[in-house]
Amino acid sequence: MSCGLTIGEFAQLTHLSVRTLRRYHESGLLEPTSVDPVTGYRCYTSDQIPTAQVIHRLRDLDVPLADVAKILATEDAAERADLVGEHLQRLEAELDCTRATVTSLRNLLRPDDGGLQVELRPVAARTVAGVEGVVGYEEVFSWYDAAMAELDAAVAGLPPLRPPGGCYANELFTRGRGTAMVYRPVADPPTRGRVRPVDLPAAELAVVVHPGPHDDIDVTYGQLGAWVVDHALAVDGPVHETYLVSPRDDPDPAAWRTEIGWPVFRLTSTPG
Repeated sequence: MSCGLTIGEFAQLTHLSVRTLRRYHESGLLEPTSVDPVTGYRCYTSDQIPTAQVIHRLRDLDVPLADVAKILATEDAAERADLVGEHLQRLEAELDCTRATVTSLRNLLRPDDGGLQVELRPVAARTVAGVEGVVGYEEVFSWYDAAMAELDAAVAGLPPLRPPGGCYANELFTRGRGTAMVYRPVADPPTRGRVRPVDLPAAELAVVVHPGPHDDIDVTYGQLGAWVVDHALAVDGPVHETYLVSPRDDPDPAAWRTEIGWPVFRLTSTPG
């Protein structure tokens, strides 16, 4: 039988390997126009070259095969654009995450010679408006956004006494799941939905300010932890965070300032 383009010729024209073309045939993504029933040779036509090139570009963008098939099967141009756009948004988010990780790694490899500015600060007991829940470590950011939005709505119109903050149980970090609480210090905290008055006990905190986005806040946590150990202090209770400048105050991550406070007590030696 005559064959327009052999699989080898089609591979040369599209820059898709023979092995890849066979895989696309088996998955139904790009089927040859005919297959010789005796030899099994696959035949393609020049009309299939644009489709192969589209597949090539999409795969270069790491679009999953199932999504590539969905895009090719969609005849509406606007719907196709939306499908591709969704994947591009995911790529941009992954790129932002990669950039943040690279920045964090550079900071770890080239630490600031200026040293860590830590303050030991006594904090009085107080009552705040808070939202509390048990969450997994991977859920903290999404939980925070929802809880803070509910908290903001509940205290709307009440003058803030201090910046908002949060308390995070040690189990959240050690076991991957634990109690988290976000709060706003206001007079006469209301009870509304998940929002309720919460009594925060007095504590002595080792405090440091983390500048910028939260992607590498674990680096500052580690530096503060090392400082606590070096100064013969022990951690006593949940971690406190105070959001001096948060995403709700300024959309620029470079402007964010998060105060981290570890409740501590001094280690004393037992007389022998």
